[in-house]
Amino acid sequence: MKVNDERKILNFHSLYSSLPLLLVTLAVKFEDGESVSEATQYMEAGNALLAAGQLADALQQYNNAIDRDSSSYMAYFKRATTWLALGKSKAALPDLNKSIQLKQDFTPAVISKASILLKQGLMKDALKYYKQVLVLDPENKEAKEKFGVIPTLQARVPIADKQAEDGQIPEAIDNYSRLIMYMPWKKELREKRSAVYLEAGEYYKAVEDLRAITKMVPDSTGVFFQMSNVHYSMGSLEEALGDIRECLKLDQDHKQCKPFYTKMKKLNKQLQAAETLIQQQQWDKAVEKFHTAMKTEPTEYAHLIHMKTRICHCKSKAGKVNEAIAICTEVLEREPDNVDALIGRAEAYIHGQLYEEAVQDYQEAKESDDNQRTQEGLARAEKLLKQSKKRDYYKILGLNRNCQKREILKAYRKLAMEWHPDKHEGANKAAAEKKFMDIADAKEVLTDPEKRAIYDRGEDPLDPEEQQQRQQQWGQPFGFNPFGGGGGNFHFKFNHN
Repeated sequence: MKVNDERKILNFHSLYSSLPLLLVTLAVKFEDGESVSEATQYMEAGNALLAAGQLADALQQYNNAIDRDSSSYMAYFKRATTWLALGKSKAALPDLNKSIQLKQDFTPAVISKASILLKQGLMKDALKYYKQVLVLDPENKEAKEKFGVIPTLQARVPIADKQAEDGQIPEAIDNYSRLIMYMPWKKELREKRSAVYLEAGEYYKAVEDLRAITKMVPDSTGVFFQMSNVHYSMGSLEEALGDIRECLKLDQDHKQCKPFYTKMKKLNKQLQAAETLIQQQQWDKAVEKFHTAMKTEPTEYAHLIHMKTRICHCKSKAGKVNEAIAICTEVLEREPDNVDALIGRAEAYIHGQLYEEAVQDYQEAKESDDNQRTQEGLARAEKLLKQSKKRDYYKILGLNRNCQKREILKAYRKLAMEWHPDKHEGANKAAAEKKFMDIADAKEVLTDPEKRAIYDRGEDPLDPEEQQQRQQQWGQPFGFNPFGGGGGNFHFKFNHN
């Protein structure tokens, strides 16, 4: 009895001494169970947010799930999927690696990793992982396709390089484009295609490839400098400035970007000043400003053509017919389809009363760019040509179309005295009377702003036939005006009580 009691006492002491360890174990098991439960809840919340497209919130939920349970291969995979949806493939790769490490036969993670590696242009590594997928799932459609196409892609790279080297530009572009379809994140391929695009004169496409590269490399100052140069050579000054500012954000003292930015900023300021003067119709001052800008940029073709085209416009507006025609023609010799130069020269021809030439230039401009401006310009030039075969009031007074009112009155007084019928006798008297009437009509039309505007549109406000046509356009098809004279013998009788 005494032995049994002792044993009971010893068992009790043993249980008592091990109780703290037991309690800790139970607590740990409870906490682990709670942790796993929480991880599941975070996973479910993340899945719902991912399905709803709330990527940042989903990412946070998966972070929480991994913090609670770092052994969940699915949590790492889901987080990798979210990173990919955010366009962050580099962040996705470590999670995919961890997911595969935790579960080597988890096909979705393996194939996602293979896909990233292929897009990065790591064809040999991608091939290895696609092969691993096919071992796990021999009928996997994506793995079978990519595993079959990678050897073809590997063979296509040196072919494209050789074509580019030999000047077979369209063929090289085609092959590089096929490669980039599968490997859009391969920087070297983008660089090569950009180079052949430049050779082909496809500047915008070249810039697209360069812009893609800036998102692949952390220090892309050199790429931004190259983009800026391409835009500048195209004459796209604002875009060139935008690119160079991106370069300077990364390195404010960049030895190439900084001086180029200074030059472009100066040129842009000069061109903006010239355009302001054009808006103010200060044509001569605008021309001077463009000439100053030409000293800042004396060689780049696109900018010189632009500035000469604007000078052509200014000279034409200023009524300097011969100078305008000369510089517009200089532009058109290099760019026969330059619509602005064609319109500028057409307007100069109109100022010089060379209407047939003006019609021809507007026709060519309309063929190049059929829009409201060219349509209206051609219609006006054709009206003026038709008008010139009747009476040309500017020619009658010996003036250009941009003449001022004081010049009109001065010319009228001089010609009116010269052709006054009282100063002519005999057979010359009838001719003098007609000439005198023409001079008077010219003065009437050109000194009246409204009539002159009608005439400058190609219509003669003193021509009865054209006047009737205008009335028809304003809803008086029979020329009858109930509030004016003419148009019929209508009488109104009023009875007064």
